[in-house]
This record gives sequence, structure tokens and C-alpha cells, in this order.
Amino acid sequence: MVEGPTPDEEPVEGEPVWTVSGARLEGVLDTAVDGIVVIDDHMRVLAYNKACERLFGYTAAETLGRNVSIIMPRHYAEAHDGYVQHYLETGEKRIIGIGREVAARHKDGTEFAVELSVGETVTPDGRQFIGILRDLRPRKQIERSLAQAQAQLLHMTRISAIDEMGAAIAHELNQPLTAVLLYLQAVVRKARDRELLDAQMLGVIEKAMREAERAGEIIQRMRQLVEKREPERSETDIGPFAQSCVELVELGSIDGKTLFQTVIDPRIPTVSMDPVQIRQVLVNLLRNAREAVAASDVKQVRLEVAIDDGFVEFRVSDSGPGVPKEVVPELFRAFSSHKRKGLGLGLAISRTIAQNHGGDLVLRQGTGQGATFVLRLPVECGIDTTQAPDQ
Repeated sequence: MVEGPTPDEEPVEGEPVWTVSGARLEGVLDTAVDGIVVIDDHMRVLAYNKACERLFGYTAAETLGRNVSIIMPRHYAEAHDGYVQHYLETGEKRIIGIGREVAARHKDGTEFAVELSVGETVTPDGRQFIGILRDLRPRKQIERSLAQAQAQLLHMTRISAIDEMGAAIAHELNQPLTAVLLYLQAVVRKARDRELLDAQMLGVIEKAMREAERAGEIIQRMRQLVEKREPERSETDIGPFAQSCVELVELGSIDGKTLFQTVIDPRIPTVSMDPVQIRQVLVNLLRNAREAVAASDVKQVRLEVAIDDGFVEFRVSDSGPGVPKEVVPELFRAFSSHKRKGLGLGLAISRTIAQNHGGDLVLRQGTGQGATFVLRLPVECGIDTTQAPDQ
């Protein structure tokens, strides 16, 4: 209730123009978005608004008359009374009039950050302190997200630079490698014509020539992975394609202890797809599988390609520990990687590529060891199901 002079009255000197009733004060406190606590010089809670109830989980009835330390962490609560007493005795202000970040405690024991501003007033009943508290958790979350986004942007910048550099390196390596291959071919032709070398030496040179050809194919695949171009679908022979993906990942097995197995159903026809994009997906899955078995006693990665209800399925299985249950819900979300390295984009982009092809990328994880990622692509042409696959 607001009291004051009527339009025909003049205010009496020394009297307030208006006063706020207890009901109005309570309404103002409960309308506030921030938590407001009023305590006396004995640290007893005198006022506690609705925002505080939401913030701390205690009702006003549970806090009024109690020491304010009920909403403080233990290490704060033990020292708080001493801080207030020090101020009352010396007048030295340490927090009054200065907003700062402090820790608060919920009824369930959870500690969280709040911004605290403290004011003081003198009443006929003694000194009272008004604390205004703002929950900092939303701001902290935004700050963390911003820091992560900045780190990811920096990482993306480095990836872009490496992308450009990788294409250039592959191009430059291709030229001397082609020259080496031509020189070896010339040596083999001349040696055969003039019988300059025995069969053993000739065989060694021919092996070197085949390895040079293989290296050229690898560089070509690497260039296809880093080239920026529009998707281009073509009819792709799945057998050689799948085997080339495995060979590319085997090159990255530094210890050479990972056993790669490839099982391909011979009935699979050619599939209309973008071979560069699908190679990117398979290489990513195979590399993830290789990393998953790195600490396992049995290091096995298996790629099985089979037909299932009009779809070609690329099933990448490993003998690792499997995907933790808490990770599964966010597995295909961008920037949710649980690895120490990496951006967390691999599986998210891979699923997008699969879905753009009319298929999908899913996790099939049983109760046993390891995990199986399945890339499904639709088959438009017919399949001869009468021929039994080779075992």
C-alpha cells in the first residue's frame, strides 16, 4: 500500500512523501529476477524472495530466522560470521558495495557460482545487510561454449591450411614419382632387349616398378580426399573400392600390429555414389576402429560388405572395448568428440554424406566386445540372389 498526500494536501515537513507497506515490499522482492536476501547483524535471515527459493531450493519458511550460512559452501560458511564481525568492529569493507563472484550451495549440496552484491542499511533494530545474488551458471556455460567455438575455429583454420598444403604436396610428389616409374620402365625394356640383367635382378626392378605404381595410386587417393569439388556420382565397383580403403588405412598403422580383414559378397553390383565422399566415410570409420583397438590385446579390424534388403552395407567392426553408453547419444553430433585429439566432426559429417546418398550411418553395438558401425547405401539395380556367396 502506498501512502501519501492527497492532491489538495501539502506534505508535512519531515515526513516521507510515500512509504512502502510490508505487503508492497514483499511484492517487490518476489517480482525480482535475482535472488535477494536480507540479514541482520547476527547473520539471521530476515527476508528471502521467490528467486532465492528457485536458486537454492530452500523455501522462505526453511530459511527465515536461520543463519545465512545455510546457502553457503562449508568453507565459506565457517568464515562468514568472522568476516561480518570484523566489519562491525573495524568498519573495513571487503565486499560491501563491491560486486564479486562467490560460491553458493543448493539444498541438495550442489555448489555453483553466483555474482553477489552487498549493501548495508541502518534501522532502529540495528544494521541490516542486503545481498543480491545472480546465478552465473548460464553465463559460465555461454563462456565455455564460446571458448570451445573459438578453439574449434582455430582448429578449422589449421585444417583448411593443411588441406591446401596436402593437395599441393600430393601434386608435387606425383611428378618425381612418375619420373621414377618411367626410368624403371626404361631400364626393364632395355634389360629385356639386350639381356643385360639376370632374371633375379630383373625381378627386383619389376617389383620396384610395381611399388612405384602403388605409391602413385596412394597419392592419387590422397589427392581425392583433400580436393574441394562438387559431389560426382558414378557407378563404382564395390570390391576394389572397399579394398583400396583398407589399404589406405593400413598405411597409417605405424606399429603394423593391427590385423585388417576384408570380406566382400561377390554378388554386390556396382553402386551409384560419389567415390571420394564414400571413401572419406570408410577411411574415417576404419581409422576410428584402428584407434579403438590400439590398447587391446587382440587388435582386429574387419570390413564386411554385404547386401541387406536393397542396401549395400559396409560393416566396420573392431575388437576394442566398445562405445561407452554415456557417449552413444551424442555420437553423431558435431563438436562432441570425446577424443583428446580431433574436432568431433568425423561421424557427424559421415552420417550427413550417407544420408545425402539416400542411406544412413548407424552404430550396432551388442553385449559383447567391440563396436560395429554400418554404412548403408541404396542399390538401384537388380541383384542375383540365386548365386551363393563364396565362403
